[in-house]
Amino acid sequence: MIPRLKAEYPDAKTELDWTNPLELLVATILSAQTTDVRVNGVTKTLFQRYRTAHDYAEADPGELEEEIRPTGFYRNKARSLRGMARALVEEHGGEVPSTMQELVALPGVGRKTANVVLGNAFGVDEGVVVDTHVRRVSNRLGLTAEQDPEKIEQDLMNVVPREDWTVFSHLLILHGRRICKARKPDCPNCPLNDICPSARYYKAPR
Repeated sequence: MIPRLKAEYPDAKTELDWTNPLELLVATILSAQTTDVRVNGVTKTLFQRYRTAHDYAEADPGELEEEIRPTGFYRNKARSLRGMARALVEEHGGEVPSTMQELVALPGVGRKTANVVLGNAFGVDEGVVVDTHVRRVSNRLGLTAEQDPEKIEQDLMNVVPREDWTVFSHLLILHGRRICKARKPDCPNCPLNDICPSARYYKAPR
């Protein structure tokens, strides 16, 4: 499964725009309940104005809320960004830490966000990012029967080689967006249709 998906999506990576760990952390927090495209539209100017953790920590709450309003839930997200940044300044010298334990201790940062930052910014395969696409595709592929993200992650970590944990989530996300869509999966044109239990009723393999 993994070699086929890698061949299908050779450039699989996060579709969030970022150039350093802080930018990725901010973008990932903003990406909750919205699209990467919308986040990238916001961060294009946000990252020019706020360049350090100190900048976010000292940001005017109202101004920051307006900056990120298009991403939705902007009041909560602004609160998370300021709290996260204050913790970085006070506890980590303004730098984003590179361990799961330190990341999830930051305000507004859960395991999913920490996995994104660790895997992409630091090259640390600590877990598998589970978003709506990963949940749907992994269920359809028969890799898990769970619905809870943390239980799904544990199931995937048990079957996916550790060195592929980060890229595997990118592969499933791209596959979910392009082929294995929520309402109408394109099973006839799926590179996994001969091994996917959900495609067993289709008789038009590639």
